[in-house]
Amino acid sequence: MTFSKSEKLKQYIRRIPEFKGVVFWDITTLLKDGDIFWSCVNDISKHFRPKDVDVVVSPEARGFILGGAVAHDMMVGFVPIRKLGKLPSKTIFLTYAKEYEKDTIEMHEDAISKGDRVLFIDDLLATGGSALASIRLIEAVGGKVVGLGFLIELEYLNGRFNENVQSRYDIYSLVKYKSVSDI
Repeated sequence: MTFSKSEKLKQYIRRIPEFKGVVFWDITTLLKDGDIFWSCVNDISKHFRPKDVDVVVSPEARGFILGGAVAHDMMVGFVPIRKLGKLPSKTIFLTYAKEYEKDTIEMHEDAISKGDRVLFIDDLLATGGSALASIRLIEAVGGKVVGLGFLIELEYLNGRFNENVQSRYDIYSLVKYKSVSDI
């Protein structure tokens, strides 16, 4: 029996059944294996390389780890999206509803130039709310989102179908969970 890369990577991801009221998919166990982590970065970069990316944008905190590595591998710049009040210069911000609370994110308003081809990278696609909020910030300053890359996609939450995200963007994820008990 052969396993897909997605199935093989699942052995490096720890499922925490009850963390702050949700099932938490812990990637620290994957990150500590240099070969596996680098393989994931390379796979994501390879998928998006033909998109002629100018900059990678990622939200804190785990998104920074993956996004920074992908930006380095693609030899492009990196732009952080942070929680409100964490960036020192003039910012734009957006408040949005998450699964269990509201959140406000911000980005430096001069971080992306008009027409920049932007790759959004995060560790996890759940309901799509965080990704969509980030996309709105990117597009508000004139960036063109050319793709969304994730280490993990929780297919059972239908995040790629959030407000027509699927039809508008190239979404690529390495590991897919079909149900909350899929390990």
